Amino acid sequence: MALPKDEKEEFLSWLAGFEEGQWDREIARDSQPGGRLEGVFERVRKDIAEVRTKPLDEILDNS
Repeated sequence: MALPKDEKEEFLSWLAGFEEGQWDREIARDSQPGGRLEGVFERVRKDIAEVRTKPLDEILDNS
């Protein structure tokens, strides 16, 4: 699925505004306990514990 042209241009402009390494620093910060990704990590751990996941190979083979 492709983005509409105006959304693609907006995304590329946003991406161009990142300085080298900025994205990596933000991901590292957001991945720390209490960071923005904490809720996502909790949900993933719960799904794994409740065996509600599939192996990546299985998903990729069905695409």
